[in-house]
Amino acid sequence: MNIAIIGCGYVGCAVAQYWQQKMTFIITATTTTPERVPKLQAVAQKVVVTQGNDQVKLKLLLQDQDIVLLSVGAKGLNYYQDAYINTAKTLVSVLQDIPSIKQLIYTGSYSVYGDQNGAWVDEEIPANPTNINGEILRETEEILLAASSENLRICILRLGGIYGPNRELVKIFSKVPGTTRPGNGDDVTNWIHLDDIVAAIEFVRQNRLQGIYNLVDDAHLTSRELLDTLLAKYSLPQLTWDSSIKSNRSYNATVSNQKIKAAGYKLIHPQMIF
Repeated sequence: MNIAIIGCGYVGCAVAQYWQQKMTFIITATTTTPERVPKLQAVAQKVVVTQGNDQVKLKLLLQDQDIVLLSVGAKGLNYYQDAYINTAKTLVSVLQDIPSIKQLIYTGSYSVYGDQNGAWVDEEIPANPTNINGEILRETEEILLAASSENLRICILRLGGIYGPNRELVKIFSKVPGTTRPGNGDDVTNWIHLDDIVAAIEFVRQNRLQGIYNLVDDAHLTSRELLDTLLAKYSLPQLTWDSSIKSNRSYNATVSNQKIKAAGYKLIHPQMIF
C-alpha cells in the first residue's frame, strides 16, 4: 500500500514510523523544511520538500497513492491560512484527478467547538470557533468533507491537546510554575497522547471510517486540576489564579469521545500521563 503523509511533523513522523515498522507500507512524506529531510528519510521511502499549495508537486507525489494523511501544522499564527485552507483547496483539486486514492485522513482540532462554557459536545454539535484560527480550521474541514465521494472516504479526527514523548506535559507547561494565570481554572481541557493518535489513525485506515470523529482521552480535567496535579508531581511552585481577569482561553468544552469508541477504538491511555 502506498501512503502519502502531507505535513510530516510530530504526529506525521510518528505515524510514518509506525507504518514502516508494523505494516511495511511505502511512505511518501512531505515537509516545508529542508533541514528535516534526513530525519524523515529514516521513516519514509520518499521525502518531498514542498508547500501545501504547490499544485504541480502535490499532483506528482500523489500519483498511485492509496491513502493520504493530512497532518499539517502552522509555524506561527500568521501562517494558518496557507498551512490549512490553501493546502486543503490544493489537495481537493488534485484528488479529483487521482482515482487510486481511496481515503483521506485529516488531523484537525477540537478547538473548532469554541467556548461552550464547559458543556459536553459531540460531533453533532455545530462548530462554533471563537477566533480566526478556529474559523480557518472549520473552513478546512468543510473544504475536505465536500470532496467526499463513493470513491473517496474523508475522515476528520478532531484531536485534543497533543502530548507524548519529547512533548511531555511538564515540558509544555514549563513556564507555568509560580506564575499567576487569568480566570479561576474551571475551564475544561481535552488531551490525547501521541500513542493514541497513531493507533487511532491506523484504526481509521483499517476500518475505512469517514466523517468526523473526536479523539480525546477520558480525563476531561479542568485547567486547575491539570496544573495542580502536574506541579505537585514535580514538586514545582504552585500557580495562583486571578478570577478578576477573564480567562484568555478561546475554547472551553467537554469533548465526547463516544463516537470513535462506538466504532470499536479502545484508548491506550484513557487517563493522562503526568
